[in-house]
Amino acid sequence: MRILITGGTGFIGKRLCDSLLQAGHQLTVYSRQPSRVRLQCGPAVQPLAALEDVSSEHQFDAVINLAGEPIAAKRWTVKRKQLLLDSRLKTTQNLLDAIARMAKPPDCLINASAVGFYGNQQDSDVDEGTLAIDDFGHQLCAQWEQKACQAESLGVRVCIIRIGLVVGRGGGFLGKMLPVFKLGLGGSFGDGQQWMSWVHRDDLVRLIVWLLNHERCQGVYNATAPYPVSNENFTKTLAALLRRPALLPMPANVARLVFGEMAQLFLTGQRVLPRRITEAGFEFHYPDLKTALAEVLS
Repeated sequence: MRILITGGTGFIGKRLCDSLLQAGHQLTVYSRQPSRVRLQCGPAVQPLAALEDVSSEHQFDAVINLAGEPIAAKRWTVKRKQLLLDSRLKTTQNLLDAIARMAKPPDCLINASAVGFYGNQQDSDVDEGTLAIDDFGHQLCAQWEQKACQAESLGVRVCIIRIGLVVGRGGGFLGKMLPVFKLGLGGSFGDGQQWMSWVHRDDLVRLIVWLLNHERCQGVYNATAPYPVSNENFTKTLAALLRRPALLPMPANVARLVFGEMAQLFLTGQRVLPRRITEAGFEFHYPDLKTALAEVLS
């Protein structure tokens, strides 16, 4: 396939590019820093400096949209919230405009979203049909998904993947936690009972490729491992594998003081189940947390 990817130089995107290149696909990666594309994604990858450069002469069989400012990188000020929204909606709109200019539209658009779509669901089981609790995370994801689904009017099959916390080597949220936990200074957030829906990066990449290759798949899919865990369970499992204590929790009031509104990412959660993708036949290589973390730490 000829595939156009946004966010290809990120934590997920680089591993996705590796997998697609190994399978023999032709990749074009859009980046605001096109000189870095071949260094980070591989010499065979074609860089694209601007989506506005896509013309009727370009032909892509699929588009994968992973672009967006990291949601937990900085405190949520009014300005930061707008940046988080703009980085997703503007890139997706530019993709829609690019698709409209193509003589033949791609067969498929796979668009990222997040389990934050569902809001704080406490102890409830959550699948793709669960009604969302309204908060900023939900509003951000909902608007992004609505924008991406406009590609259907252009004749494109759209798959939305609501991604959980991604565990993998060399980055992601786990990369920020490991130095603290290796020093024995880690601990849970708040009471530790909030759910964490996670997925191993390799399973996420396999899921994306799986959706590319299954033409009957369309709509929303939860991209999370089948066994979510509590924050306390996650903390204890990580500490045990590192053979370190995890005795320094961050109280909820301290988290709110440090992170402001963004603290909801750490103090609330969702028990998300990947119902639709498993019913479609996809199998996870890393279904349980201990196996996934052991691979990352090996």
